[in-house]
Amino acid sequence: MKIIILLLLSIYTFAFELIKPVRYEKSKDYTNWVMSEKLDGIRAYWDGKELLTRKGNKIYAPKWFIDSLPAFKLDGELWTKRADFENIQNIVMDKTPSNKWQEITYNIFEVPHQSGDLFKRLEKVNKYIKQNPNKYLKVIKQIKIKNNTHLEKFAKELISKKAEGLIIRDPNRAYHTKRSKYMAKVKSFQDMEGIVIGIKKSNKLEGFKSLKLRLKNGVIFNLGGGFTLKQRKNYPKIGEVVTFKYYGFTKNGKPKFASFLHYRKD
Repeated sequence: MKIIILLLLSIYTFAFELIKPVRYEKSKDYTNWVMSEKLDGIRAYWDGKELLTRKGNKIYAPKWFIDSLPAFKLDGELWTKRADFENIQNIVMDKTPSNKWQEITYNIFEVPHQSGDLFKRLEKVNKYIKQNPNKYLKVIKQIKIKNNTHLEKFAKELISKKAEGLIIRDPNRAYHTKRSKYMAKVKSFQDMEGIVIGIKKSNKLEGFKSLKLRLKNGVIFNLGGGFTLKQRKNYPKIGEVVTFKYYGFTKNGKPKFASFLHYRKD
C-alpha cells in the first residue's frame, strides 16, 4: 500500500517547469504592476510542436488548431467562457479531439524564453497574430494598476460576473519559471489540490459521503462538502486529483470550510 501511495504522490507532485503565482498580500503595494483576468481553464504550454499540460502531458488538439500556432513557445489558458471548467476539461483532455474544439480559444499570458519585459515578450505573439489572423489565438489584456484600490475594485467587479479572479504581475521582470514573488493571484477564496486516497460510502445518500485526500504537504483530511447529487453518484478513482476551495487552516493544518470545486485531469 505504501508503494502505491508513493507512486501516486510522485506522479502528483511532478510539475512542468512553469511560472507559478503566490497569493495576493493586501499589505503589499502593487502600484505599476499589471492585472488580468484569471481564466478558469486548462493551462497549456506550446513548445513549438505540441501543446502540453502543466504536468508535461500531451494535449491532443486537432491538427487545424495546432497548425495555426507559431514556431516559438507560448504559455496560456485553453478556455471557453466563465464558469465552464468541466466542459473545457472534457473537450481538452479527450484523446480523440472532437468538433467541440471550435469552442476553445488559446489565451496567451506569456512567451517563454524571450528577452525583454512582459510587454516586449507579448508583442512577439501580437505581431504573429497580426500577420496570421486567427480567432482561436488571443493575448490576454494586461491593465496597469494605479494603486491597490484600483486593483481590488477591478477584482470585485470581475468576481461578481463569475470570473475566478485576477493574476497580477510585475511587468518589468525578465522571463523566469517556478513559484514567483513577482506574480500573484487575487481571488475571493483560496484553493488547493489533493489526491484521493480513500472514499467513504454513505448509507443515506446514493454514492459517497466524503473523500479522503492527501495534500502535497502530507496532511490528510476528509472532503465532504460542495458535491452535487450527480457528482456523488459518480465515484472518483483512487489517485484522482481534486481541487477544492477553503478559508484558512485549523491548528492541525487542515483546510477550513473546504468545499469541492472540480476534478483535475491535466
